[in-house]
Amino acid sequence: MTENRKLTDPRTMFYSDSFEKQDQEAPALQQKMTPVPDCGESTYQGHEKLLNRRAFVTGGDSGIGRAAAIAYAKEGADVAIQYLPGEEADAQEVKTAIENEGRKALLLPYDFRDEDGIDGLIDQVVDELGGLDILVLNAAQQLSRKKITELDIQQVKDTFLVNIVAMFALVKAAKPHLKPGSAIITTTSVQGFNPSVHLMDYAASKAAISNFTINLA
Repeated sequence: MTENRKLTDPRTMFYSDSFEKQDQEAPALQQKMTPVPDCGESTYQGHEKLLNRRAFVTGGDSGIGRAAAIAYAKEGADVAIQYLPGEEADAQEVKTAIENEGRKALLLPYDFRDEDGIDGLIDQVVDELGGLDILVLNAAQQLSRKKITELDIQQVKDTFLVNIVAMFALVKAAKPHLKPGSAIITTTSVQGFNPSVHLMDYAASKAAISNFTINLA
């Protein structure tokens, strides 16, 4: 009996050419990148695994956060995203992608270097979406400095505020709303255990996230 098997060569599925050097001043936009990254807008197929869940994704306008927000909507969830003010153009694209799936989208511009309004973000999500079931802590600041002597201490403080202090604040505010079966998802990096010299503050914050995640669990 002949088997009917269809094999897909993974080496030809995705972009494999070299990338040109691209620099943008912050805030930066994903839509200006060449090639524009594929975050599942048309390639991800959902199966209602998160039907009617309420998700909040920080840093949800681009990269990993964008892909998560779009995937969650395709799986049937309503999704709120936080993004850095100035990155509205990317955030609007994500909003459109979520709404195209027939799901509710909420955009929350906020800079996590400001510690005072974080509780209000959770309140807005709960009020607008009717609750909170999934909290994705993904937002991060990464700035390159070749030497520690070039690393401004204010940058270190800002990196930790955005990358780890905000996680503590968001979990603390969200916990009363998270029922059994809910999920908190953190985003760390290989930088947490194999750090690059030019990302010293970022790498240290990612190591802290790994510790935080284990301790929280």
